[in-house]
Amino acid sequence: MLKLAAILLVLMIVFGILGFVMHVAVAITKIAFFVCLVGLAISVVGKAMNRT
Repeated sequence: MLKLAAILLVLMIVFGILGFVMHVAVAITKIAFFVCLVGLAISVVGKAMNRT
């Protein structure tokens, strides 16, 4: 019984860490996407300014 409890505890900790890592990865992806959008907008505006 104790072994089972220990295994479940380890699994809970591992899945908790994995869930946290996934959450951080999603946040980083969103930030990177936002930065790319801002960079694209700046480059488009820069090209438009150069044409006139």
